[in-house]
Amino acid sequence: MSDLITRELVASSLYYASEEMGIALRNSSYSPNIKERMDHSAALFDYESRLLAQAEHIPVHLGSLPWGLRNIIDYCDRERIDFEPGSMLVVNNPYVAGTHLNDVTVVRPIFYGKKKLIAFAANKAHHSDVGGKVPGSITVDSSSVFEEGFMLNPVFLMKNDEFVQETLVFFSSNSRTPSERLGDLKAQVAANVTGERRLLSLVEKYGYDIFVDSCESSFDYARRLVKKRLLSLRKGTYEATDYLEHPDGRSDITLRVKIKISREKISVDYSGTDPQLPLALNAVFGVTLSGVYYVMRTLTGKDVPPNFGAFSSIEVFAPSGTIVNPNFPAPVAGGNVETSQRNADLLFKALARASPEKVPAASGGSMNNVMIGGIHNGKSWAFYETAGVGLGGRPKSDGIDGIQGNMTNTMNTPIEDIERNLPLLIVRYEFRQNSSGGGKFRGGSGLIRAFQSRSDSRTVFTVLAERGRHRPWGLDGGREGVNMRVTLLRARSDEKARDIPIKSTTILEQGDIVQIYTAGGGGYGNPKNRDTEKIIEDIADGLITRDYAEKCGYSV
Repeated sequence: MSDLITRELVASSLYYASEEMGIALRNSSYSPNIKERMDHSAALFDYESRLLAQAEHIPVHLGSLPWGLRNIIDYCDRERIDFEPGSMLVVNNPYVAGTHLNDVTVVRPIFYGKKKLIAFAANKAHHSDVGGKVPGSITVDSSSVFEEGFMLNPVFLMKNDEFVQETLVFFSSNSRTPSERLGDLKAQVAANVTGERRLLSLVEKYGYDIFVDSCESSFDYARRLVKKRLLSLRKGTYEATDYLEHPDGRSDITLRVKIKISREKISVDYSGTDPQLPLALNAVFGVTLSGVYYVMRTLTGKDVPPNFGAFSSIEVFAPSGTIVNPNFPAPVAGGNVETSQRNADLLFKALARASPEKVPAASGGSMNNVMIGGIHNGKSWAFYETAGVGLGGRPKSDGIDGIQGNMTNTMNTPIEDIERNLPLLIVRYEFRQNSSGGGKFRGGSGLIRAFQSRSDSRTVFTVLAERGRHRPWGLDGGREGVNMRVTLLRARSDEKARDIPIKSTTILEQGDIVQIYTAGGGGYGNPKNRDTEKIIEDIADGLITRDYAEKCGYSV
């Protein structure tokens, strides 16, 4: 049996090992999306696929990595694929791995003494292009997952610690940016090797039996801590409805949830949510599960270890064939990025009465996905990024300005990296004035980011965003945040900039400028109660104008 100090040392070491996995992945990757934006996650699991530790990377991966690993193990059992020492598997099938085709999962089985399977190291990274209809691979008008890019079921990436060349060739040749794909894939291998090395060093230091006992104790501690925190939530059943915006610009897609909180567990039921659609806004169950886990972690506390025990008190039911649990081969590229965001807003909305001292107003509610690419100087290129929003006002403080919110935790792509490596200019990048929802604690401000094409040939620009019509809601008397919009300015036209749909693909000529205006967060509390000094400070900082302050209901 292990003592208390050893248990804590093992648990903390596993957590920091997963963080180090992420650092190894970032530092050795090729694409700006991983190296600069850190669009990846890493985790360690025991041999039963129970989560030992997961780094604080991307919330939308929080539930999908454990769910995906269980699916991978089941798939390998069915197909008689044996885990081998020195092997790694790669998969991006969303219905197996749990997000969308761009998110590539690499798994390393970890053996002790080259005979006993004791754990898994796994990571997931968003590859900027995996084929499909448009550069960046994410488009809203796909009618099936087959139109969203190439798809891999679990297959060996490495055997006997050597790369399987056939896998590398298939993976790279089906992307518009093959060298990036190989570099990022090998970075994922480096991450898993790092995790394996750190986990085995713990087993060798403390012994296998003590290692296992320490992990079980950490599960139990997380389980007990979560149950204790549940006592602070108001018991009862809470319901909410929210909407995704259909690409037709008029219709809505309905998401509904019912959350039942008892002393022992939380049950989440999505009955009443709209059926799946032949659009890329379907979210596989792993994504939906991630939203639940993320929201519950924000309410139960960051000191709860992110392991199997932390989520064992949560039950989730999402009816098969719905937008939050579609059936294969429904398209899912946008569900991972946009439906996941709306799911977080939906859950917070339902829980606002259960935990009013913690739940914020709605965030900007979109990842604001931008995909750009084409042919330049005879070479194919593709770029992907998301843009920050305003977070919702909180019970005791303002929302944060211009930050990746809720289900994403990525950085921005530095302008220097974009302009050095791609035929693009960033001609505007700033906080969006007059976008925050008014309140005692205002919502955060959105962003303005503008791209100008410098390519010598036509460029394909795709945007997939939300909150174009349904503004981010306020709480406790707070006002709505301002909606998202996108404009296009043609270089060879006398016309002024015009709005284009926030879910669309547009062909750009050299000199054309596309400008995105992301949504601001909703406000919290009556705007009339906002501190006058804070209003004056926001005006001085250029976040709002005096006219907008009056429109928000502030006393100025």
